[in-house]
Amino acid sequence: MKAIIPVAGAGRKLRPHTYTQPKALIPIAGKTILSFIVDQLHEAGINEFIFIVGYLGEKIQDYVKNTYPNLTCHFVYQNERQGTGHAIELTKNIVGDDEVFVALGDTICEFDVKEMVNSPYSMLGIKKVDDPRKFGVAELDSDGFISHVVEKPSIPKSNMALVGIYKIKETQILYGCLHHLFTEDIKTYGEYNLTDALDCMIQRGARFKAIKVKNWFDCGKKETLLESNATLLRKLDGGVKCDNCYENTIIIHPVSIAANCIIKNSIIGPHVAIGSNTNIQQSIVRDSIIGSYTNLHEVVLDNSLIGSDASVRGLSRNLNIGDNTEIDFG
Repeated sequence: MKAIIPVAGAGRKLRPHTYTQPKALIPIAGKTILSFIVDQLHEAGINEFIFIVGYLGEKIQDYVKNTYPNLTCHFVYQNERQGTGHAIELTKNIVGDDEVFVALGDTICEFDVKEMVNSPYSMLGIKKVDDPRKFGVAELDSDGFISHVVEKPSIPKSNMALVGIYKIKETQILYGCLHHLFTEDIKTYGEYNLTDALDCMIQRGARFKAIKVKNWFDCGKKETLLESNATLLRKLDGGVKCDNCYENTIIIHPVSIAANCIIKNSIIGPHVAIGSNTNIQQSIVRDSIIGSYTNLHEVVLDNSLIGSDASVRGLSRNLNIGDNTEIDFG
């Protein structure tokens, strides 16, 4: 089985951070979004990955090659972003007849990966939501098989949203349906959508079982990214091995502090993730994500997202600044 991870999006809702960093490489709870996905699938036995890259794609390539040197990795460029269906179609020659696991590159889910990978059926991850009009929606029959899927319906017939994880056994039918979308120019909201291809597969006889995910972490914009960071930190608490390692500093768990950080005379936490080689002095930081090689001096930060190589001095609250930024409120 091969894994396909589309990471070609520009991440407009996370600007200014995504001007210089792909959304998949945004840090969260001590890791990148992409690492959460790859580690999950690799631990389930998948060793071959296809990354669909575009905007800042060279950073994705460099990160994957440096972080996962022992994995078999392919990189496919999606120069024109025409939707998830178009992205998956670009992988046809690499996939061949193999089964595939598709995980959207901005989606972190908590679920039984091995159950999904080893299932005798194709499977789609779903979760109950309050407003299904914002998502792809799955309709289920009495046996737990999916009878119909539709992208962002105006009048949903189900409240089960597709969460962005798919295990597909019938790959020849998948690529046949994608070809059908292109030849008939079938688009949803102006794009060739994977959901439409999946519904085509169901109509052509493919059987999809639903698997309900335990948690679905939204990393698409600042507010939900910080909420997901807090939730994951609570689940994975263990990022700080020594509460007394930082001079005259109080650590309020859960927090994640990477290597080679200097922290003095500060209060850190709860729900804070700090990148490597960051220097924080005379500051209070809570419910925030701080990048690597960043300097904070005499600041009070709450619900803030600070990029790498940034410098902030003075007093401030609720910041959203990108990489290579310097702010002095003094």
